Amino acid sequence: MIIQTRGLGRDFVVRRTRIPAVADVGLDVERGEAVGFLGPNGAGKSTTIKMLTGVLVPTAGTARVCGLDPVRERKALARRIGVVFGQRSQLWWDLPLAESFALHGAIHRVPAARHRERLDECVELLDMAAFLSTPVRQLSLGQRMRGEVTAALLHSPELLVLDEPTIGLDLASKERLRTFLAAVNARGDVTLLLTTHDLPDVERLCRRVVVIDKGRVLVDDDLATLRRRFAGNRTLVVDLVEPAGPLHGLHGVVDVAVEAQGMRQRLEFTGSAAGLIAEAARRVEIRDVTVDEPSIEDLVRTLYAS
Repeated sequence: MIIQTRGLGRDFVVRRTRIPAVADVGLDVERGEAVGFLGPNGAGKSTTIKMLTGVLVPTAGTARVCGLDPVRERKALARRIGVVFGQRSQLWWDLPLAESFALHGAIHRVPAARHRERLDECVELLDMAAFLSTPVRQLSLGQRMRGEVTAALLHSPELLVLDEPTIGLDLASKERLRTFLAAVNARGDVTLLLTTHDLPDVERLCRRVVVIDKGRVLVDDDLATLRRRFAGNRTLVVDLVEPAGPLHGLHGVVDVAVEAQGMRQRLEFTGSAAGLIAEAARRVEIRDVTVDEPSIEDLVRTLYAS
């Protein structure tokens, strides 16, 4: 188990009033998982991460990360985790990016051969060769974030904690970073814990989602199960060979919308997509079909409202 918490909590005292920021959080994360840790502003995400990384001392419960107590064994833990905060930098502002990487390798005492191997991999996959000699202060946001992730991975951590890693990036930079992180996680040697408001990050990287609000875990399940439970109906988009009237009366269909003069129909449905497609094919000649799944934005909105 890479992360294990039991009854984890943290209170803050404001004007002699004790305010709970996190309460009774129980979390188990297996090695190699990629977990989305979601919640609105003020939900307790950052406070939880700070306790998991040893920055904050819990006021209740226990936490183990990489088998270590994050507070009592913080130095040992720092050698086994990597952390990326989208709005904070661990790079040296006035140094060329390559020198920041060299300093990180020295700080973590990474053997030279292993440092070079990991750096070469990151430089190639994140396309950083053209700006390694550029001072960090002159990098674009997308270039700097690629550098931040590389710096967090140079010592081969077991756990990579990502707090809003794609904030402010353009679409191309986001996709490049997501592709890289997915590839690193797919090898199974790095566990990802991701907090973000950019929900496509979660859809691209995570199979499991933990949603927290007001300091408490609302739900913890795999993404596919959450969609089935909370995200409502799916939509079958049917493209026809010839125009047809609305396909009312099909099993599980709750609403029908006709488009393109009857050449396309959108069937909102519950139940099996395969069964619905077969039933529709018996009534009309179908050219193409697609299934629109509810978006993760809709899912999270439903969870917050419940």
